[in-house]
Amino acid sequence: MKVILFRHGPAGRRDPSRWPDDAARPLTTRGAVRARQAARGLARLEPQIGAILTSPLERASATARELQVSIGGRKPEILEALAPGGSYRRLLEALGTRASDETVVLVGHEPDLGKLAGTLLFGAPAALPIKKAGACAISFVGPPHAGKGQLAWFLPPRSLRRLARRKETA
Repeated sequence: MKVILFRHGPAGRRDPSRWPDDAARPLTTRGAVRARQAARGLARLEPQIGAILTSPLERASATARELQVSIGGRKPEILEALAPGGSYRRLLEALGTRASDETVVLVGHEPDLGKLAGTLLFGAPAALPIKKAGACAISFVGPPHAGKGQLAWFLPPRSLRRLARRKETA
């Protein structure tokens, strides 16, 4: 199994007068463009994505929808464990129900995604921070377990956007 951790694109600043519920805070216009470009780069890099699981927060869900458009795949599934402060155990349980050869993208937030990366790679929540609209891929033999992952790649948003702009080579 391959698990890709994809951080949502740049969102508006916290503003309780505009978004009393921070979960409704959207991507900025620039953030939506960057998320779209990064999603296209991710889709080029990993064309066999089987599922997209996303945090229920609007900025993550919008990023997941951009990825769905880029891969022409199924609708992203909301996974409460990807919300800020969500349970790593529940997240691993949800991943454990997937096919062992599937590539799954998790769209979420920092610092949780960075800690999840550390947990999957090192067995402890050591931080591996992921920039907004950046991503990393962790490979497993069989289902994912803490400390059993191997880092396949780690790319900042700029590199994903460059991949999106790259011309096809024959």
